[in-house]
Amino acid sequence: MVVKSELEKLGLHPIAVELGEVEILEGFIDSQKGILLSNLQLLGFDIIDDKKSKTIDKIKTLIIDLVQNKNNAIKTNLSDFLKSHIHQDYNTLSNLFSEVENTTIEKYFIKLKIEKVKELLMYEELTLNEIAYQLNYSSVGYLSNQFKNVTGFSPTYFKQLRDKKRKQIEDL
Repeated sequence: MVVKSELEKLGLHPIAVELGEVEILEGFIDSQKGILLSNLQLLGFDIIDDKKSKTIDKIKTLIIDLVQNKNNAIKTNLSDFLKSHIHQDYNTLSNLFSEVENTTIEKYFIKLKIEKVKELLMYEELTLNEIAYQLNYSSVGYLSNQFKNVTGFSPTYFKQLRDKKRKQIEDL
């Protein structure tokens, strides 16, 4: 809503404003783009123009949405999921992501899933078994092993800590 409002203040007509993407009827003129960039940066946003950054942002947005909103409910594997949404070869996406982010897509995906597990453990509304099912883990044991590999703690020990060691998504 904030981005849409800023666009409208400049006399632009947004067709669609979604997480990480904006589509407007008309093109930008340089003065509008500069003002929009300044206003958005004051609000904690940025404009991504180059193709590499747009692709990386699209990958991250899809993975974040998958973990946060769709409970990892994909019918295929992650590589096919990304390939079908971005319409590029997965090897190309993987190499680009690794080059820019210094981590693999899979490790990024796992980090996000573990942060979601931490969040769910802190809420104390679900059992570890329910969390494993919700996040599409094949078993509680697999979830526990992955959790320990990433955090250094077992899920049970982490839950006992009560020291909300969660990272913000932007920091991953």
